[in-house]
Amino acid sequence: MRSAEQPSRIPAAGERPDPLLGCAPEELRRRTSAKWRAYPPDVLPLWVAEMDVPLAPAVVDAVQEALRLGDTGYAFGTEYAEALDAFARARWGWSFPADRTALVADVMQGMVEVLKLTTSPGDAVVVNSPVYTPIYQFCEHLGRKVLEAPLDPGGRIDFAALATAFADATSSGRTAAWVLCNPHNPTGTVHTGEELAGAAQLAEAHGVRVVADEIHAPLVLDGAHHTPYLSVPGTERAFSLLSASKAWNLAGLKAAVAVGGDDAADELARIPEEVSHGPSHVGVLAHTAALRYAGEWLDALLAGLDRSRRLLGDLLAAHLPAVGYRLPEATILAWLDCRALGLGEDPAAAFLDRGRVALTSGPAFGTGGEGRVRLNYATSPRILEEAVARMASVFRSA
Repeated sequence: MRSAEQPSRIPAAGERPDPLLGCAPEELRRRTSAKWRAYPPDVLPLWVAEMDVPLAPAVVDAVQEALRLGDTGYAFGTEYAEALDAFARARWGWSFPADRTALVADVMQGMVEVLKLTTSPGDAVVVNSPVYTPIYQFCEHLGRKVLEAPLDPGGRIDFAALATAFADATSSGRTAAWVLCNPHNPTGTVHTGEELAGAAQLAEAHGVRVVADEIHAPLVLDGAHHTPYLSVPGTERAFSLLSASKAWNLAGLKAAVAVGGDDAADELARIPEEVSHGPSHVGVLAHTAALRYAGEWLDALLAGLDRSRRLLGDLLAAHLPAVGYRLPEATILAWLDCRALGLGEDPAAAFLDRGRVALTSGPAFGTGGEGRVRLNYATSPRILEEAVARMASVFRSA
């Protein structure tokens, strides 16, 4: 790796520092979480959705104060839901009462609990492939059958495919659900309000229950706007799962909130009380502080991510022009079409073995993932530059 101790740019007077410039490589290598420890030290890790940033000061203060007080017991109360509601009102113009929420360990565990409420073993869960790999794994472990309704070539909802999947899922009279990624992982697509309203109408027509994974909602970038699923007409029986974990890099501090639509509150209240023991109390405090007090930090991050996604496009155009890259509208993730490189169905294997860059394997995301990789661009410009240079060397040697 090139020397990257110093930031590549100095913020102008009055400008918030870019969090993506806040960690030197030697600091990152001291981290013991999955991103920096799953691979040998000579590998640049741009795979799992952890960001190379220092934490927001408000989050650090909240955690330190909890430790100083010995406030490390069980999570309790509705402060997290109330902070999320205030954030949603300010950012998206959407509000919900705390009595339509449930505290859960994380978004995926919350999805499981909601699917237990709305479906039975053997029922189908529709997904829009390519989609976040653990959705397949959790659904299958739960005894549900996954049906794919692939996105269209532009990465948007294909309504014909969705209608077919809904019809197949309910054809035998069984209940069914649709797990919607909003924004979408891995493509970075931000579904529009019109798209979501049309999908909601389709789901209601088929009697399909909707569970919206909105974990990346705070990470919608310039030029796009997040529409909460529960804010569109026809979503009264649906559910949404939200968390501060992705936007503030808090995955290790487990906590999330499940929100029910107007007609789903009674079902949500049936989630067993012991489920609320899953979230970390310190995690709840950290997420609440992020939502209430770290909005400026998030804005600085979003500006940095905008620069990073554009830098990635420039680097690919210069060194790997055959790679298909659509500027992501949200998330910290780029979905790269590497089929023209001749690296086979799983290019991530070649980039790791010969380039020493760890990316996420495209085929793991289901139909539409062949020949593709997912790259996490929430890192410094110097690391991005080095990663693309290594990837280009693999293509040149292929």
